[in-house]
Amino acid sequence: MQNLKPSSKMFLDIVGELRLMIKAEGINIGDKLPSERVLAERLQVGRSTVREALRSLELLGLIETRRGEGTFLGDFKKHQLVEVLSTFIMQQPKSAMDVNETRIIHEKAAIESICKDIHKQNLPVWEGLIMKLQEDGTVLREDIVREMIIASDNRLSLKIWFLLKQYSKVPYEKMTEEKEAGIVKDLLGHIIEGRVFEALAAYDRWIEDIEGEE
Repeated sequence: MQNLKPSSKMFLDIVGELRLMIKAEGINIGDKLPSERVLAERLQVGRSTVREALRSLELLGLIETRRGEGTFLGDFKKHQLVEVLSTFIMQQPKSAMDVNETRIIHEKAAIESICKDIHKQNLPVWEGLIMKLQEDGTVLREDIVREMIIASDNRLSLKIWFLLKQYSKVPYEKMTEEKEAGIVKDLLGHIIEGRVFEALAAYDRWIEDIEGEE
């Protein structure tokens, strides 16, 4: 049995290898992609890594998953946004700071959008996250921010944010720590009440806290 590499390959590494494979095998838009298992074997990574890459591509609108049928190729010409950002990252020495600042702009815009819309304030997801914090004592950081971006109902912002997150050094893939719980509960509570300035202040405290981690 082949020894698969650990999930060390970055999102763009997987995307790049997928594109080469698609070109080499003549897979056209609308054609079915190989299964997760087959892709994992060909790309020499774990299935969980492939699954995450496919989920990412689906969020970006580049592939389509049909229940019971499989995964189908979308239009990879739409992948220009990834290429532009990738080129920027590699060429600009100050790019990491710019990426984080741009990511924060999208996250704050999402909070403002939610706080100014009574329907978005009343989405059950906020109470659900608070309940999870109370019951489990923790929640995945990415889940909190992603739900805010999704609730803002701006699909383009979601796509851009997802890409920015891939390059960001913020440890969103970790669970919230005990010291964060109070700040996150405050943030969610302010969102529910529509208190935009208080919500943004809580967000700033939270991000400052987690971005200060090594």
